[in-house]
Amino acid sequence: MAIKKNVNDKFNYNNIKKLSKNFMYKDLRRSNCYNCDFSGSNFNYTSFRGAQFKSCNFYDCTFESAEFVATNLKKSKFKKAKFENAIFDSANVEGVDFKGAEFKNVIFVCTDISKAINLNLSDDVKVFDEMPELEVSEELENAAKAAMNNSYIKTARVLDTKDGSVSPISMMILLENFDEQTLIKGLGIIEENLDKDFCTLSYIIKSLQKYQSEGIL
Repeated sequence: MAIKKNVNDKFNYNNIKKLSKNFMYKDLRRSNCYNCDFSGSNFNYTSFRGAQFKSCNFYDCTFESAEFVATNLKKSKFKKAKFENAIFDSANVEGVDFKGAEFKNVIFVCTDISKAINLNLSDDVKVFDEMPELEVSEELENAAKAAMNNSYIKTARVLDTKDGSVSPISMMILLENFDEQTLIKGLGIIEENLDKDFCTLSYIIKSLQKYQSEGIL
């Protein structure tokens, strides 16, 4: 079956097998897949924002720094899947089977995990029934808002919530990786210099780490 592509990597599949494939760094926003088997595939650093992946099989797949924002995963299977530094934000996990799945430093926010099956979370997983309050300095909040003026950051939607305000979850993750002053300075740098399409917050983290290694930050 042919892939339908646009400017990102959006694709639409029904009733097919794509086993042990590499989807690393793919922008799968607004993709639509039903009853597909992706067993053994690599979805690290992939965005599923606004996507529909219903009744799909993700057996033994990896999801490092993957983002499931407003993703419909109804009745999919994630048996023995591995999640690390991943985000589930306003995702539909009704009937989703996580038997044997591993979670490391994962965040669930505005996601009804009670509807999932065999979901056993480790101690370092954070669960928020509602979007938490933003608890950062005014200087950092303003730096994040300024960074969102960058067209690539604005398109990626990784720093803001659906109402356009600064995302408390994104700030929480960034502050786990950088101290506040470094982050304020770094956001200023990427506002001026980031010039490439991307789809997950991990890209900003890697960019700031690169600036640090080069002595720019």
